[in-house]
Amino acid sequence: MKQRSLVVLGISGSLREQSSNTRLLWIIGGMMPAGMEFRMYQGLASLPHFSPDLDGDEAQGHEAVREWREELRAANAVVICTPEYARGVPGSLKNALDWVVSSGEFMNMPTAVVSASPHPDGGATALQSLILTLKMMSAAIPDEASLAVPFVSKMIGPDGSVTDTNTLSSLLNLVRALSQAIPAK
Repeated sequence: MKQRSLVVLGISGSLREQSSNTRLLWIIGGMMPAGMEFRMYQGLASLPHFSPDLDGDEAQGHEAVREWREELRAANAVVICTPEYARGVPGSLKNALDWVVSSGEFMNMPTAVVSASPHPDGGATALQSLILTLKMMSAAIPDEASLAVPFVSKMIGPDGSVTDTNTLSSLLNLVRALSQAIPAK
């Protein structure tokens, strides 16, 4: 009997087609060890605006919300990579997280968090805000599984590789910390 792969769900906080954060997330996905399958969540833009009046087990008929929750439930771990907009988390990412506060998909979920920005602080304010939100939702964020990547456009080469050795090392440490946080089945 073949053992199933562990699923790591990647979530980009950016809706931009040529997003550095999405590119960085694919790079992280390529670093996953054997036995771990990386999947990218594609439905962020499809989620309706959150309203507690519409929230519930069936999310009042919103297929996109049901699919979002199902993808999270199918995952063994999550990696979120987000830009910083106006010193905070992009509204589309925060909206997605709001849809799963009451349903609890992040409870004890091994989660890695990355912010990437062209600015020198790497989106550190958004990173800290996202960590606070995820911890309130009881996500399990390992000590070495959060990272702010400054000057992101200079860190990713035209071929999609990480060009900075310190960033590459930090990303490998993040993947290792996340993979070690996934409970053995």
